Amino acid sequence: MLEPADALPESDAELLALADPTDLPPASEGLFRDGGWLRRISGERVLLFGGGRALLLEIAHPLVAAGVAHHSDFRNDPFGRLQRTLDAISTLTFGDRDRALAAARRVEAAHARVRGVLHETVGSFSAGTPYDGRAPDLVRWVWATLVDTALVVYERFVEPLDASAREAYYADQQVIARLLGVPPDRVPGSYAAFRAYFEGLVESEALSVGREAREIAEAVLHPPGGLGGAGTLRLVTAGLLPERLREAFALPWDAKRAGRFDALAESVRSLRPPAP
Repeated sequence: MLEPADALPESDAELLALADPTDLPPASEGLFRDGGWLRRISGERVLLFGGGRALLLEIAHPLVAAGVAHHSDFRNDPFGRLQRTLDAISTLTFGDRDRALAAARRVEAAHARVRGVLHETVGSFSAGTPYDGRAPDLVRWVWATLVDTALVVYERFVEPLDASAREAYYADQQVIARLLGVPPDRVPGSYAAFRAYFEGLVESEALSVGREAREIAEAVLHPPGGLGGAGTLRLVTAGLLPERLREAFALPWDAKRAGRFDALAESVRSLRPPAP
């Protein structure tokens, strides 16, 4: 049974206290400082390469997949929900303080409308299991897929990160997790703890790809009406996914595809301007 969610505080002061940023800039600059690793990584356009990976990771959780299947028009607009999520995260990351806090409240309001039950048994979740878009475990998983995907894409297509950079990036991401409604005591307290949580869930029975997840993945990877670059999207998504989930979604992978993926990553890195 999922735990009920606590509503975000009503006042901005209380919400800001809950977020508990460690180095708060002036309100006009937002919640995070320019030059910090959160903004440096999040500002890379190449992160769009990770959209398919992030979405498939999310819906590998049967309760998230049910929420997407039953509360979005994924067949006609496969990227709509992901785009709205990314827009909200962008506002939290780059917007001034008022806009950032307002974005957190909009996310909570949208999640509050996502409620229902599984229509069929998927993995360890039996038919009739309720889901709630504000449940802390589900919000934490969706947030975690975005955190991990951003780091994976950045290191694959931009440059490696050292341990201090990852820790600094993750420290700011913890603020975002709390703003999205993950209780502070449920946010992994360090990057190492985050890795243990994420990798443990990827290998656990909590992630199981069912019919609804496959339907959503099909709409994303083979969009209606065709989409320029869809073949590249499928290649990159398969190349970035953990092997277990790549196989669960039945995404083809072999030495030839791996070579194409490596060549693409090398090409993207080579086209970047030299570091200052």
